[in-house]
Amino acid sequence: MSLLRDILLEPGRIVGLRALDWDLLVRQARHANLLGRLYRRLEAAELLAQVPERARNHMQSAAVMAERQHLLVRHETRFLRDTLAKQGLPLILLKGAAYVVAGLPAARGRVFADMDILVPRERIGEVESALILTGWIGEKLDAYDQRYYREWMHELPAMQQMHRGTALDVHHTILPPTARLKPDAQSLIRDSVEVPGWPGVRMLQPTDMVLHSACHLFHEGESDNLLRDLSDLDLLLRHFSAEPQFWDALVARAAFMDLQGPLRLALRYLAQCLACPVPDTALRALRAERSRGLAEHALDFIYSRTLRPQHASTRDWATPLCRKLLYIRGHWLRMPPHLLFVHLVRKAWKGPTTVSASVLQKDAR
Repeated sequence: MSLLRDILLEPGRIVGLRALDWDLLVRQARHANLLGRLYRRLEAAELLAQVPERARNHMQSAAVMAERQHLLVRHETRFLRDTLAKQGLPLILLKGAAYVVAGLPAARGRVFADMDILVPRERIGEVESALILTGWIGEKLDAYDQRYYREWMHELPAMQQMHRGTALDVHHTILPPTARLKPDAQSLIRDSVEVPGWPGVRMLQPTDMVLHSACHLFHEGESDNLLRDLSDLDLLLRHFSAEPQFWDALVARAAFMDLQGPLRLALRYLAQCLACPVPDTALRALRAERSRGLAEHALDFIYSRTLRPQHASTRDWATPLCRKLLYIRGHWLRMPPHLLFVHLVRKAWKGPTTVSASVLQKDAR
């Protein structure tokens, strides 16, 4: 059902595809936000000459657009670094922006909607003020939504640069404080590493970068970019695991950060979906942390249908149900029952067209 996934696994399978197959492949890749990455994958395999002109043009256009975004991210990074330096803080980049500036393999063909940065929670008010003074404006929210973000969420309301149009999320940790899992934000900041060639710019250390990506993928309720995010993780792990003892360090760090659950799911589905070379020792160590049973079978049912391009060709009768279940699961993991009840009642009362209704439905980064 996922031609895209098959080609990402075995690029040589493009040989012999029919015109209708190419049309489907391009559509699936576009829906998964992986069209540019598909181009880079085929380019690396020296197979672009085998791609029909029209399909190649679509893929190349997406790759060029991704490169344009990367140029803008590097440009914006310099402005943000200078702004935070005046506050005596380094700029700590997260997710896509970090991949791009550090030149990691996960940046190849990667597109994203915004930049994400991490600052100490006790300094977040100063950082917000400094950003406002340099042309950043926050999303207009009512009093309830402002309180929702500032008391219960792990980030400020989304900001946008007035002059350059860049979108920015300012985080003080990687999961909401109300979530059941409690990663140590101070440790994330303390153990961050400088980006080579970028003084004053930092990123999470490799194990934390993987854990953050796993959290975003398997703790949120969005399903539109799950395959893209899984591909990110696949490329990160293949790159970082070249270092000796990486897998032992990753499992140990997950235990320290209270993030064994998201990592276990990430490694399980990476091995199943993208044939990522995950050691059995890592899977066994994480499996011991969680009992197997009905819940695991339910997650398999859900993720087998959502870790696909969200295109009509990959859907079956259960796909809409699985998307809704994933959304509900994300809410349940993010907030305790009493806060969740109040929030959902308020959202239902205000209706789906208001700002409040979109607060828990942000686009995946």
